Amino acid sequence: MTNSISALSGINSLTGITGATQAQLPATDGTSGASFSSVLGGAVQNLSNLQSSADQLAVKAVTGDLTDIHQATLAATRAQVTMELVSAVRNKGVDAFNEIMRMQA
Repeated sequence: MTNSISALSGINSLTGITGATQAQLPATDGTSGASFSSVLGGAVQNLSNLQSSADQLAVKAVTGDLTDIHQATLAATRAQVTMELVSAVRNKGVDAFNEIMRMQA
């Protein structure tokens, strides 16, 4: 599973997601790079996938089909940390936009 916002430094270590190689990361330099909205959209999609996985493991844990409860705990924590990161990036983007709009006024 690739992490679409892993172009931000340290994201893989925060979310515990591995497998993204440099070739799979979106370009973020200059005008040829991915737009902020596409990067954030990819991050939201990744978050949705993580939450879905955590939900499935939680159901398995409740029904007794999961042999290792740590899998469900780790999946839930990954989803939570990713949610916090996506929210923080979104908030910083909104703050930057608002600051730019104040400078233009």
